[in-house]
Amino acid sequence: MRSDPYLLTVENIKSPPNTFREKLRYLGPSFVLSASIVGSGELIATTTLGAKAGFVTFWVILVSCLVKVAVQLEMGKHTILSGETAMTAFSKLPGPKIGKARWSIWVVLSIMLVKLLQLGGIVGGVAIILNMVWASIPLPIWAFLVAIAVAMIVFKGYYKLIEQISLVLIALFTIFTFTALYFLNFTEYALQWDELAVGLSFQLPVTAVAVAIGAFGITGVGGDEIIHYNYWCLEKGYAAHTGPNDGSKAWEERARGWIKVMHLDALLAMVIYTLVTAAFYTLGAAVLHVQDEIPEGYAMIESLSNMYTSSLGPSAKPWFLLGSFMVLFSTLFAALAAWTRQYSDIFGQLGWIDFFSLKERTRSIALLAWSLPLLWAALFIFIKLPVMMVISGGIVGSLLLLLVIFAVLHFRYIRTPKVFRPKLSYDVVLWTSIGSISLVAIYGLIKLF
Repeated sequence: MRSDPYLLTVENIKSPPNTFREKLRYLGPSFVLSASIVGSGELIATTTLGAKAGFVTFWVILVSCLVKVAVQLEMGKHTILSGETAMTAFSKLPGPKIGKARWSIWVVLSIMLVKLLQLGGIVGGVAIILNMVWASIPLPIWAFLVAIAVAMIVFKGYYKLIEQISLVLIALFTIFTFTALYFLNFTEYALQWDELAVGLSFQLPVTAVAVAIGAFGITGVGGDEIIHYNYWCLEKGYAAHTGPNDGSKAWEERARGWIKVMHLDALLAMVIYTLVTAAFYTLGAAVLHVQDEIPEGYAMIESLSNMYTSSLGPSAKPWFLLGSFMVLFSTLFAALAAWTRQYSDIFGQLGWIDFFSLKERTRSIALLAWSLPLLWAALFIFIKLPVMMVISGGIVGSLLLLLVIFAVLHFRYIRTPKVFRPKLSYDVVLWTSIGSISLVAIYGLIKLF
């Protein structure tokens, strides 16, 4: 039987790598996280914001990607030091219990139920792509076939398989996107430096506020992705290799070593999704905004394909369809893998299952791997508005991010062992991250109302 990464035992203890080259071998959670981010946030929400607002809100996207990583790092550090799952950690936040679970667990569950719409929109995006290629098969059938396909992969997909597939999908579509961005300079939509300068002027038109808030919540690492990072750090073995806290100097040194590996992993993820997000936004602002074409409804994919055909010519459309299929499917794949773990963790807090029983957790993950994507497909078929569904997920994702910030502050100031209290420079970065997230949210709400 395979070892359980959710249980800290002395048998799983491993010394952390010391050299940069050795650390690279232990990266991976960032790939899975990036795969879940790149699809909905970058391909749909980011380009929709660029198409609607032009370059003026470019700064929102960059801030969204850059400021959240400090919160992610604090979550990852707590994971390694405690070995706790995300919902176990959330259950220790101050506040009342409602039934068997802490208030924070119920808040997460409520928000994740609304975010079902977001994944339903992404299922719809993949189904629309396939329907454009094989129109003889009705869209609802494609939606359920997509759901079945992603369920089959995640059904028995262990961490290593999830990590490898995520890496391949991200790499292929990223190369294609940057190729389109490069060739854009040889068309009438060539980038101008003065346009980019406007995008860094920190303006936010009233007409773009709702989309900007949704994009801020969904680009970069959102609240749900930061929570999901906890599970991937655990399954990669960062906490298990550190081992249970026995108060020894050896444990402290192992923890510091694996935290350094996690920092490298998280920063690499930030570089990946920031570059890809900037590229997507630039394509949307440079092409779709000029064409006054806003991606919406079933025509969403057709509109998005114009970004590529306008740069690479009509012959690029089949490649765009293939690339957009890969990037949206990667989001479904990575999100489903994470959601099955998070929901199982929530069920454990509610007393419905024993999450720390490998047998019960495996069974719960398998059942959710089938039920969740079928529900996503049903929501898309019923609502039929994929862009709205994705943006709505981003908006509630911003609310979840506020809860994550509260949890991270609790970890930092209440639960972090004294020997791991950070330097002032770290706290400055963390509070800058928290302040930026809060200010953008407040500013957007003021503009909206």
